[in-house]
Amino acid sequence: MPNNLSVMQEKGQITVPTEIRKKLGLKKGDYVAFVETEHGVLIAPREVIAMEALEKLGVMLKDKGITLEELMESADEIRGVLVKEMYGLDAEA
Repeated sequence: MPNNLSVMQEKGQITVPTEIRKKLGLKKGDYVAFVETEHGVLIAPREVIAMEALEKLGVMLKDKGITLEELMESADEIRGVLVKEMYGLDAEA
C-alpha cells in the first residue's frame, strides 16, 4: 500500500507529498503532467514528459533515415510557403 497519500480537495486539488516534491525537484509554480496509464495516473514534471516525447521523435526520425538537420530544413521550407500563402510575404526577402 502506498505510504504517500493525499486527500482530493473540493476543487480537485491535491498536495504532492514533500518527499516526492523533493525527489522530483518540484517547486511552487512548476507545471506537472498527468499521464493516464493502465494502472492509474502518472504524475511527472512537464519537462520529463517533453523529453520522452522528443526521444521518441528522435528514434522515429532515425528509423526513417531522417536527420535533425533535414527535418529543420524541411520545416523552414514549409514555413516559407505558409508565410507566402497566408500573408503574401516572401520569407527570403
